[in-house]
Amino acid sequence: MRCQPRHERQVYIWLKNKQSCLLCDELADGAAPICMACETELPWLGDHCLSCALPLPAAGLTCGQCLKQPPAFEKVVAPWTYSFPVDSLITRFKHSAKWPFGHLLAELLTQALQHRFADDLPVPDALVPVPLAPRRLRQRGFNQAAMLARWLSVHLGLPSDERLLSRPQDTSAQQNLNAVARKMNLRHAFVLTPGGSVKGRHLALVDDVLTTGATAQALARLLMDAGAARVDVYCLARTPKPGDAP
Repeated sequence: MRCQPRHERQVYIWLKNKQSCLLCDELADGAAPICMACETELPWLGDHCLSCALPLPAAGLTCGQCLKQPPAFEKVVAPWTYSFPVDSLITRFKHSAKWPFGHLLAELLTQALQHRFADDLPVPDALVPVPLAPRRLRQRGFNQAAMLARWLSVHLGLPSDERLLSRPQDTSAQQNLNAVARKMNLRHAFVLTPGGSVKGRHLALVDDVLTTGATAQALARLLMDAGAARVDVYCLARTPKPGDAP
């Protein structure tokens, strides 16, 4: 018995539908739901630190903090500064479960990474999302970093390993703390899953925003100490130094 009706003509092809821009509601120009005008006006990250992607006044420089204390990660890739409207899109994705905004940003991050891979950025062996503590995961209902990693995994053809790292301790929210408190807050916060494959691998941490870099540093140090060959960080946005204009 055939369950599906037979049609000689195509009934509906959703991929060919015109999409509206999620920012201005005008027709989008391409496959992603954003028009060219809005994409151009996004707060694209300009000159920045070669290591941590901190916005800097000139290209090809390394910031003072990275010169003084080189981070455990090799390079941060972030397309935007954390300012309007990207900050609003990330907040709505992260705290209001507006997943289309997160998916849009993941698509644009994919394009940025593909350009970097075509230039000189080494392709990692796997993507590793920054884990959430159990209580925060229950409250939010999803891990935004894991969702970003899944979308990037599909678009880039790279595996995403969500079980490699865990965060068993419920620590204070990082956004409410200064740089020193953030580092203290993350002591012993993360652990490697027993039997996780790390040694000799190039891994890329995935998160939504890099602020002080304390979380990325803690995780990268954990992975490097476990034998990783290299750790990079892929995120949507980088905050400027406190006191600097975004």
